[in-house]
Amino acid sequence: MSSLQKTGFDKVALVAPVSIPYTKISDKSAHYFFGRSLKELTLQANIHKDHIDGIAVSSFTLLPDTVISLTEYFDMSPTWIEQVSLGGASGVVAMQRAARAVQMGDANIIACIGADTNKKEGFKELVENFSSFSSEATYPYGAAGPNGVFSLITQNYMDKFDLSRKDFAKICLDQRQNAQHYENALLKTKLTLEDYLEARHIAGPLHLFDCVMPCAGAEAFLVMSVDKAIELDVPFVEIAGIEERYNAYSTDPVQYRGGWSIFANHLFESAHLARSDIDLLYTYDDYPVISMMQIEDLGFCDKGKAAEFVKNQDLTFDSPGLVHNSSGGQLSCGQAGSAAGYMGIVEAIRQLTNSALGNQVSRPFTALISGYGMVNYDRGLCSVGSILKAGARL
Repeated sequence: MSSLQKTGFDKVALVAPVSIPYTKISDKSAHYFFGRSLKELTLQANIHKDHIDGIAVSSFTLLPDTVISLTEYFDMSPTWIEQVSLGGASGVVAMQRAARAVQMGDANIIACIGADTNKKEGFKELVENFSSFSSEATYPYGAAGPNGVFSLITQNYMDKFDLSRKDFAKICLDQRQNAQHYENALLKTKLTLEDYLEARHIAGPLHLFDCVMPCAGAEAFLVMSVDKAIELDVPFVEIAGIEERYNAYSTDPVQYRGGWSIFANHLFESAHLARSDIDLLYTYDDYPVISMMQIEDLGFCDKGKAAEFVKNQDLTFDSPGLVHNSSGGQLSCGQAGSAAGYMGIVEAIRQLTNSALGNQVSRPFTALISGYGMVNYDRGLCSVGSILKAGARL
């Protein structure tokens, strides 16, 4: 495997964290959620939309339109555009590409937006045509949607490390507690261990609270130089490091690890931080097993030990130690399509700029955001990660 010497992300700022509140079902198009995000970004940064000269978007339901269509709909003439279609990895990838564009002078202010709608019967159509794996290899045999895939991954992980369903509960319970203090979460009812264990069966070892709820909504932020953020007088965070790895460990019969284990050490080294320096951890949590894989592969514990690690940690937003998915994550907020890949970044920016929506962590300085996406029959092909730190005025 190649070893890269990457240029850092000095002087790049992330500002204006925007979440368009989620709804379980919407009759609005994805375009509506993009438009609302764009308006909120300009209001937070106190700029006109003409000042935004770059756009990076992610969406499953924008089709057949693309990012170029949005420039016409919103009467914009940017110098740089990008469309990232990598599911839960999209936010980190869009952030990295936007940061590089700002560093190279291709654009001054870039809007990064993940947005999707969820119309009645829309999710059924999405999973049926998600990829050629879906349409040709699984859907015709009755294994439609991600629940079947993740039941296979979860059962394999349980068998490999001798775990039970109960071992996955703590992630869900702590995140639901976080969601009860986050104003945009869709699921706020208190969740007990008994509720979790006795919930309706879905597929294989998965029950109701192991699965994300599809919904509609958007997440967005702006990328610009630190100098520009200071000029605009807006709170900002800085990028300490970003890494990507695709189709890692492709010979594993069923996924139990991902590309995070390949790049984790380099990510921390490039950020000049240790695991113990991380205040906030945002794993992509479409299912608890994937969060546990990320916790292990990022090096917070040994492989196969995430259940023990989680059991012995208070991961809630008001704990004195490591906080995990402070807003409740997808498991309690819902999964608004591609917006889910932006959720951790947006929440991290809010927390690090002391602007959280009811769930402020006490004085955080660093956040690690981990992404995962594009699942086929037995694995996800994308593993990404980024470390952010609170910005300091010069």
